[in-house]
Amino acid sequence: MNDRQSTIINLEVTATKERLDRHLPQELPDLSRSRIQKLIEQGHVQVNGKVCTAKKTIVQRGDLLTLSIRTVQPTELQPENIPLDILYEDESLLIVNKPANLVVHPAPGHETGTLVNAILAHCPDLGGIGGEMRPGIVHRLDKDTTGAIAIAKTDIALQHLQGQLKAKTARREYLGVVHGAPKDSEGTIDQPIGRHRGDRKKMAVVPLEKGGRTAITHWQIYERLGNYTLMQFQLETGRTHQIRVHAAYIGHPIIGDPTYSKNRGVGVNLPGQALHAWKLRLQHPLSGEWIQAIAPPPAAFTRLLEVLCLRCGSLIGHHCLVIDVDS
Repeated sequence: MNDRQSTIINLEVTATKERLDRHLPQELPDLSRSRIQKLIEQGHVQVNGKVCTAKKTIVQRGDLLTLSIRTVQPTELQPENIPLDILYEDESLLIVNKPANLVVHPAPGHETGTLVNAILAHCPDLGGIGGEMRPGIVHRLDKDTTGAIAIAKTDIALQHLQGQLKAKTARREYLGVVHGAPKDSEGTIDQPIGRHRGDRKKMAVVPLEKGGRTAITHWQIYERLGNYTLMQFQLETGRTHQIRVHAAYIGHPIIGDPTYSKNRGVGVNLPGQALHAWKLRLQHPLSGEWIQAIAPPPAAFTRLLEVLCLRCGSLIGHHCLVIDVDS
């Protein structure tokens, strides 16, 4: 079990006017700018005694900054014999089809039984790749989001794959079933996302000047199902809960989403939100060849589609029930 404590750091600004997220890394060189930005977004930084979640806040001489940094006594990760649905694997790269209810990496309340524990059992030499608590993890999926996720098996692969995500050359496509029927057949949601001001466990559309980060989601209709819609989403950025927040923002939240859909059910028992990471296309870190991994949707997802097709009068053989894994 982890012993979690907080270290409080007080700093007095002696410089002239400067952005908060640029000033703090100069004063605390042991913390990266990205780590400091996360501390700000998560409400762990105060300016003159008031919580500040906007990284672009201007501080000036005489301001008092207070940081609360949680220190973790990390649990030594243990390999666990958890079955993996492997979509692709070689000496550099592993891509698996993650099921619902599986947390990607250890976190408070989920110290064991994670995808990382399963990967360490499958790849015993992975321990030092990318950090103690997230070995090999290139990107993440929410606990209840299913589908394709990539794991790097070497440091070179990790850097290469992370670079592809940053450069937006890697392609991530999702399938989601939403409430309602969008009028258009396709579109783009370009709305920044940040921590929800009233609930720190949620994300929300937040203006850039108030701490939001650029978030872009492309979408198109895959199938209309009466009062519901099967949609295809493509991520251009990768913010926390991005598709879920953006779908709710345009008035079409993901079915089964416990956080953003206001508990609107459809009479189908789902293990989580109806969101599936369907396709993952990336360049192999060594050969340079393009790899496309396609994750078949889980049984609960296809059952939901069958029920919705029946409700709206579609035939059982309708193509919405057979998502073409070769398309």
